[in-house]
Amino acid sequence: MHIAVLMLAFMTMAKPAWADATKPVKLVVLGDSLSAGYGLGAREAFPQKLQKSLQSKGIAIEMINAGVSGDTVSGGRDRLDWSGPEGTDGVIVELGANDALRGIAPAVTRAALADIIQRLRARKIAVMLCGMLAPPNYGAEYDARFNSIYPDVAKKFNVPLYPFFLEGVAADAKLNQGDGIHPTAAGVDVIVGNIMPTVEAFIGTIAEHRR
Repeated sequence: MHIAVLMLAFMTMAKPAWADATKPVKLVVLGDSLSAGYGLGAREAFPQKLQKSLQSKGIAIEMINAGVSGDTVSGGRDRLDWSGPEGTDGVIVELGANDALRGIAPAVTRAALADIIQRLRARKIAVMLCGMLAPPNYGAEYDARFNSIYPDVAKKFNVPLYPFFLEGVAADAKLNQGDGIHPTAAGVDVIVGNIMPTVEAFIGTIAEHRR
């Protein structure tokens, strides 16, 4: 009897109450090649693996991979309306790596990111940001200006932020493809494992607002 009670308690802790909702939460990952699954099979891309991980916890979820290789934040903004179809509950924004690689002015990236959030909010769609860090190519001043974008914008608009999308993967040769930029399938697994608590909290907030 004691073991049965412990097992019931564990199941209750592992699966939040909102996860029992019958209507799936519809999420879009608005991203670039890092989430699109560049160099990987369709089932190995970040959105697909994230969906599988969430479903394994009993969370009803529908995920759209709206990743476009080479896209910048401005590019994501320009295709926002058709990338986030009607019925979307939340958007995970994973953009900015190409802005940093190309040395795009941080003010341009910042304005486009703010515009994405405002336009989604106008449609009553929740937003979660995935942060990006600039490579050292353009010097300390550029790095400081770029790296402050995501925490500043997240704070301004009060949206959840996962500070660095490639946390635990960047610069690890074993977790990246030959170009040293795009994660392998194992690298995507690391990203999913690290980001899960933030995504679960994000989905939980969406589900609670439905009640």
